[in-house]
Amino acid sequence: MTGRDGGAPLEPIGNTPVVILVRPQMAENIGTTARAMANGGLFHLRLVSPRDGWPQERAWRASSGADRILEAATVHESVDDAVADLHHVYATCPRPRHIIKPVLTARGGAAELRAATGRGLKVGLMFGPERAGLDNEDMARADALIRYPLNPAFMSLNLAQAVMIMAYEWWMAEDQTPPHELMTNETHVATKGELENFLQHLERELDSCGFLRNEQKRPGMVRNLRHFFTRGEVTEQELRTLHGVVRELAHPRRKD
Repeated sequence: MTGRDGGAPLEPIGNTPVVILVRPQMAENIGTTARAMANGGLFHLRLVSPRDGWPQERAWRASSGADRILEAATVHESVDDAVADLHHVYATCPRPRHIIKPVLTARGGAAELRAATGRGLKVGLMFGPERAGLDNEDMARADALIRYPLNPAFMSLNLAQAVMIMAYEWWMAEDQTPPHELMTNETHVATKGELENFLQHLERELDSCGFLRNEQKRPGMVRNLRHFFTRGEVTEQELRTLHGVVRELAHPRRKD
């Protein structure tokens, strides 16, 4: 046993892909792989003939609290044994090989993984040894290959990075986080009515001080101000502050 207790309260999140590390060489890389898996909601880890045996305390030290993934990991003597209960297996392949198989990007692979698990099928993701990756015999057990479209002049990932890319794409395939969001904290995005109320206040005071005295330019100047305030999401708190600014500029308090 590892002698470690605690770690994050990780549990499987539905029917998730099994991550299969084939002949991993360093315990630290197994630990950082578990950390990457946890970030993407993956839980099931299988190790095929780890070079230094299993378990290894160094893996726990490198996992940053992904203890439960390591504790639940299973060890297998061969790839055939590791994939025997799976319906579909995808193998990561950093370099072109003389193999006739479907080749997917990480994003395309994640979409297929989601579709398969949604049908109740068990799927696996195979990653090869750190030095050379999967060999042709390993990839012969896979239904399809996954390659990452990275800089062709430098395509070098460590094991955990390769797993992290797939974990991220797996998570993002179902994630509903909007691509852009305003953090409003205790206030809220101003309604059109609140914004219009401020713009009318501003326009009245600009008329009063003579800033909009040029009748020909006035419509364009008012439109420019409106465009400025409608380009982004103004909050209710910001409008209250701007009301105060306009009010103070228009009717300054006397200084004693």
